[in-house]
Amino acid sequence: MLVIDYQKDFVDGSLGFPGARALEGPIVERIREYRERGDEVIFTLDTHGADYAQTREGKALPIPHCQKGSGGWRLFGEIEALSEGAPRFEKETFGSAWLFHHLEGQGYASIELCGLVSSICVLSNAVLALTAQPNTPVLVDARLTAAADPALHEKALDILENLQVQVIGRS
Repeated sequence: MLVIDYQKDFVDGSLGFPGARALEGPIVERIREYRERGDEVIFTLDTHGADYAQTREGKALPIPHCQKGSGGWRLFGEIEALSEGAPRFEKETFGSAWLFHHLEGQGYASIELCGLVSSICVLSNAVLALTAQPNTPVLVDARLTAAADPALHEKALDILENLQVQVIGRS
């Protein structure tokens, strides 16, 4: 399971939005299910430095967020403690090259993604998972991801389905 960027700044910080906090309980439950089966759980952290305003992303989205070491950079709530000892990949942009290389060498039966934001980083890392493991089913549970814009969230789920990601839990 891949828990994508469930960080304070995306939940209740500078880029937080209504509905993001409600994902914590269901994500915690899913992490525990995976761990009880002995399956790997991996976390990504959107990670920026003091030079964020000079980056391509910073110029397009001039809202400082997820600066390494800040409170907003940390994983939100109980998920921070659940990430201890698990693989954690810091990433400067939407997708994680390190995560891609990690997935490339694995023999997973399936790869499930959850977290934030569905229309940006979840979508980007799902594409990387599909690329790293072209014959492995990739899943996204619509109940475990969200976006600030509900219309973009629905479009992202449509795009994921079009990319042959199994979107489950969609009403």
